[in-house]
Order: sequence, then C-alpha cells, then structure tokens
Amino acid sequence: MSQKESFSRWGIVFAGLGMAVGTGNMWRFPRIVAQYGGGAFMLVWILFLFIWAFPLLTIELAVGKKTRQGVIGSFADLMGRKFAWMGTWVAFVTAAITFYYAVVTGWCLKYFLATCFQGLVNKNPERFWVGFTSSWEPVVFHFAAIFIGCGIIYFGVVKGIERANRILIPSLFILLLVAAARALTLPGAFQGLNFLFTPNFSQLGNLEVWLNAASQAAWSTGAGWGLLLTYAVYSRKNENPVVTAATLGFGNNLASLLAAIVVIPTVFSFFYGQNMAQEKVLDIMRQGNEGLTFKWIPNLFSQIPSGSFFLALFFLALCFAAFSSLIAQLELITRIFMDGKFSRKKAVLIVGGACFVLGLPSALSMGFFNNQDHVWGLGLLVSGSFFIFMVLKIGPKRFREEIITDPAHKIKLGKAFDFLVKFLLPVQIIVMLVWWFWDSYQGDPENWLDIFSRGSVGTVLLQWAVALAVFILFNKLITKRFVVSNYDD
Repeated sequence: MSQKESFSRWGIVFAGLGMAVGTGNMWRFPRIVAQYGGGAFMLVWILFLFIWAFPLLTIELAVGKKTRQGVIGSFADLMGRKFAWMGTWVAFVTAAITFYYAVVTGWCLKYFLATCFQGLVNKNPERFWVGFTSSWEPVVFHFAAIFIGCGIIYFGVVKGIERANRILIPSLFILLLVAAARALTLPGAFQGLNFLFTPNFSQLGNLEVWLNAASQAAWSTGAGWGLLLTYAVYSRKNENPVVTAATLGFGNNLASLLAAIVVIPTVFSFFYGQNMAQEKVLDIMRQGNEGLTFKWIPNLFSQIPSGSFFLALFFLALCFAAFSSLIAQLELITRIFMDGKFSRKKAVLIVGGACFVLGLPSALSMGFFNNQDHVWGLGLLVSGSFFIFMVLKIGPKRFREEIITDPAHKIKLGKAFDFLVKFLLPVQIIVMLVWWFWDSYQGDPENWLDIFSRGSVGTVLLQWAVALAVFILFNKLITKRFVVSNYDD
C-alpha cells in the first residue's frame, strides 16, 4: 500500500496527544486521585506510566509504522491471517467505545454552550443534568459531535487531523493553565494542593490504590486501543517509536495533573469557609464521573468571582479533549474501511452514519450507556493482552530489534523491554481483570451472572463471548475484505 499522506514530526505528537488526552484526564483522574490517597496515588500512577503505558504505546507505534495498515491488517501481517480476529477485536472494542464516547462529547458541547448562553451557574446543576439526559437533546448533540468529528477526518491526515490537533491541543493546555492559575488563587485552595502532592505512604499498602492507578494508566493514555497504531500508519519513515511514546505518555500525564490542579483546589475552596472536614470534602470528589463534572463542577464555579467565565473555560477544555480523542477513534474505524478499498470520503460517511445509529441507545438511556462503558472499558484489557501476545509470538528480542529499533535511532530500548513484555505486562492484565470481576461479584453477589444487570460479570462475559465467536467464525471473510495483500513500506 503506497502511503500518500504522512504526519509532520510535530503533527504526530499533537495527534498522539489528542488521542491520549480525553475526558478521562479531565473528569476521571481528579476523582480517582481524591478517592485513593492524593499524593500516594500520584506516585503509583507515575510508576504505571513506565511499566504499562510506555511499552504498549511503543508497541503500537512500531506496529503501525511497520505494516502501514489498520489494526486488522497489522495483526494479520505480523502474526498470520489466522490471528486477524485479534485485530478485529481491538477494532471492535474501540468502535463500541466510540459509539457512546460520541455521546459524552455531545454532553461536553452542550454544557459549554449552556454555560455561555443559558447561565448554567445560576441554575440547579442536578436538575439541569436530569432534565437534559431525560430529553431528546443528547441525540441532537450526539449527532453534532459525530458531524464535527467526521468533518475533520473527511479532509484527511494533514489537512484534517493534524491541522485540527495543532489547534486543539495547544489550546487545551493553555485553557488548563489559565483555569489552574485561577483555582490556585481561591481561598483554601492550597489545602487541596497539599492533599494532591503530599503522599500518605500508609496508602501504598492499599491494594486498591495500585489497581486504580494501573487502570487509570491503562485507559487514560489510550495504550492498547489501537488508536496510536492507526496514527502510526501515517508516520514518517524515520519516526522513533520510543521517543514519540515517551513524549505522549508524559504529555498525557501533564494534562491529567493540570486537570487535578483545577478541580481539587476548587473543591477544597468551596468548603473552606464551612470548616468542613477533609473527609467530607473528598466525599464530594468520590461521586461518579458524570456527577462530579456535570453536577458539582458547575456548583463549585458558581461560588467564585467570574465563575461563569471560568466554568466556560473548563467546559471548552473538556470539549477540546473530547473531540481530539473522538477524532482518533473515528479515524481508526475509517482506516479499516480504507484498507478494504473504500475511499476516505465513502469510509467517513459509512463510519459517521454507523456511529450515530449505534450510539443512539447510549444517548437515550443512561442504563445502556453505563452497561456499554463497563463491558467495553474492561474489553480494552483484552485488547492490550492481544498486543502483548503479538510481541510474545514474534519474540520480544526480535520484535525490539527488528520492528521497534532503526539503526538511525539514537535512543533505543534495552532488555528491560523484554522483561516487561514477558512478565510484568501479563501479570498486570491478569490482576486487573481478576480484581474487576471480583469487585463486580462483591457488588451484587446474588446477581453476578445476571446477563441483564448493568455491571455484572455475566453481562461482560456474554457480550465478549458473542463478539469473539463472530470474529473467529468469520475471520477468513473479514481478512479477505479488510487486509491489504501487498503494500509498499
């Protein structure tokens, strides 16, 4: 496959940061930090950047650059066509997330507009949220998100994706810096900052701190999603996967940290004058992602001078983060259709229509939304395991020397990579999966196998089994349609 378009050096960095930095940085990270020990959590989270996110991001970059195909074609090319179903799984899981992630992006767009034009800070945030999600409005904003995202990738890699991310990512970091500077000027804000950066080392003995730090590193960076692999298809021939992966990992963590500096000091400041105990303050932070972002954040900003302005900045940053990630997800699906000999324009139209229709249930039902988020969020761990299996099948040493490393690269991986892939990465996946299933069982031991329960083990395993059965059964047909037989590197 001849590659006509390619990212510039900074283009792939901005696009990769756009892929990695999403709503998980903005709403999940501050909540998880507050729930699991502040500074202690931060230490463990940084560790997992090195032993989970970095190696997987490097693997994806190297595979995409080597094969110049989407995820299905990449697995078939490097492992043999009989393993293409693994790539199909990776693609489907990310696509399933895209269906409801577009809904989330629509929420962000709605709240930014509501802040600007409806005086959101003067309303009852909880009532506003319930009224919004129980109406048809989420469908309208879901469509708007898909339309904007597909409109960007319609123009291609350089004129669409790279150009958009060159605007979105610097703007996002500027907005976060401005909002963080404002948050730190609030009375009592430094109590929140002290909580965020002072480690309580006794928390390091809490297994849940480690497990949640691992899950945050796994999902926030986009490692194992196949997204970075897709962008790497358009990378330059002399792109160094090691340097690029490190840049993206640290950039993603910086965005998460800035979001926490915005949210946590603001929460502490809100209760500063009420002499509320720190534990009660943190209870507010422990609400679900939607509760914290769409109910409490507007309430918090309503109590500070120029609150409407800074709330608009926060939701604008959230919109930028959401759209930059949505673009990557839509491009992953589009790339697969392009491998199947569809033109970009036709592929974008198919992907946009399918994502809108298949995202409708999540736009109309929070119960369905939460079920899909649980099922396919966990499915990403299986996706990550397939990338690890690929490296193990090829051989870590051979993969490192023949696929990752280029003789012209000054910075290269050593034998520590082999140890990570052989031992630490598989152990992390097994532990996280066992923990999540055990947590689901403990949450409802009587209905843990109920396939109709929102977050049960039964509903996860059933949906996984159906998807895997279909992909394995139709592997030859999928491979024949979506795998490029010959390509020019």
